[in-house]
Amino acid sequence: MNNPLTYPLEQLVSIKKNRFDQAVKILEEKKALLDKANAKLYALTEERDEVLKHKNAKLTQFRTEVDGGTTTGKIQQMKTYLKLVEEQLATKQKNVADQQKVVDAAKKQVDMATEEVIQRKKDLEKLEIHKKEWEKEVRYLTEQKEGLELDDQGSATHALRKKEEQRRNTKRESHEQ
Repeated sequence: MNNPLTYPLEQLVSIKKNRFDQAVKILEEKKALLDKANAKLYALTEERDEVLKHKNAKLTQFRTEVDGGTTTGKIQQMKTYLKLVEEQLATKQKNVADQQKVVDAAKKQVDMATEEVIQRKKDLEKLEIHKKEWEKEVRYLTEQKEGLELDDQGSATHALRKKEEQRRNTKRESHEQ
């Protein structure tokens, strides 16, 4: 016979707990990936900003040279160099945009993992509540059963005492006569 205090859904509780723990672990992994993606985005943004500063410095130098009057050859050379810097900046900007997409995807993964953890937690809490209700009901039924058994024992004891008393009274009456 089953022990009445063994929760019948204990195995399900264990499964739900494992799923919750797994979801938490996955969430931590997704957060770590997001942190790495953000760090890489930061580094790429820094590189792009350096190229942008360099471009602006060269533009300022170019304007100064043109205003000061310089040779056509030097102007052509500076324009060619500025085009190279512009291409480098465009490449860096594309890298930043691509990494931003990676970061956005990682954020979405973290959000989905967070939702999964919340759902698993709700499932686990529902079972915990059910277990508490079940334990209350089992306790109540056990107390009722014990109460009935005590009532039966009390009734039997009372009936025995009553019979014993009647027998004594009958004996006394037969001795008195």
